[in-house]
Amino acid sequence: MADLSSLKDLGVAAEAAAPVHVRKVDSFGRAYATGKRKDAVARVWVKAGSGKIVINGRDYTAYFARPVLQMILRQPIVAAARDGQFDIIATVTGGGLSGQAGAVRHGISKALTYFEPALRGVLKKGGFLTRDSRVVERKKYGKAKARRSFQFSKR
Repeated sequence: MADLSSLKDLGVAAEAAAPVHVRKVDSFGRAYATGKRKDAVARVWVKAGSGKIVINGRDYTAYFARPVLQMILRQPIVAAARDGQFDIIATVTGGGLSGQAGAVRHGISKALTYFEPALRGVLKKGGFLTRDSRVVERKKYGKAKARRSFQFSKR
């Protein structure tokens, strides 16, 4: 039968095995991450630069015309206080514009943590590293939509 002192030693071993986040940068000095939201998937590259954000070959203000989507996109950069310090290149496919903006935001957040692991705490506290798992519910047979039934009539 194990005594309490042996259990105490197990706790110390578990704390020592905490994950250490290291810098993940390719030979070009870029950090790469994939962001997802609804049906949209974004591939994001972050490198040190002047603060230029390019999405699918276009400036982010041209791609996301609505100011709300531009604000969503820039949230992790502003939260990390790194505005104008990184060039961001992203390709995004699938979903609508709102989902694509969320996917790019998720990808930027992950790529920033790979480029600069010290930012992980700030971005995690802001909720930018969590993948929003909500997706559209599938349509069921015998229903008009996922849950909506056809109109009922007694006659």
